[in-house]
Amino acid sequence: MALPDLDTAVAHSFGLEVDGIVIKQISEVAGLKMEQDVIELRQNTADGKYIVKKLPGRVRAGEVTLVRGLTADNSFEKWAKEAQFGRMSNARKGGAIIVYDYENNPIKRYKLVNAWPKSLEISAMKAGDTNVLTETLVVTYEQMEVE
Repeated sequence: MALPDLDTAVAHSFGLEVDGIVIKQISEVAGLKMEQDVIELRQNTADGKYIVKKLPGRVRAGEVTLVRGLTADNSFEKWAKEAQFGRMSNARKGGAIIVYDYENNPIKRYKLVNAWPKSLEISAMKAGDTNVLTETLVVTYEQMEVE
């Protein structure tokens, strides 16, 4: 059940969908944004006043950072290797960041167009440490659409 219009979403459950495969164990998503250039048009009006108009420019590409606990699932590594070895026809994928409500129903999708992994980082490993190992994937995309 979707949230009523007056309630806001709680960021406790979200996932990544790439090529129809959903990874729900994402613990953090950062940097998800839509952005475009601003064009400044400077001109004089008919009565001689100097004005600056701001017009919408090109849509900018973006980057999103995904963090999840390290598991036996190697889907992040496989995807990163495609880009690392220059197989961009395999690496560029359509995907989405999905936000789920408290009943695990999807309430919002942030569709990523031509996304591919820029970097993959494993957290620091220290003998005797009890912190969870994580992997951080930075994904670059050409455009984001909200569904």
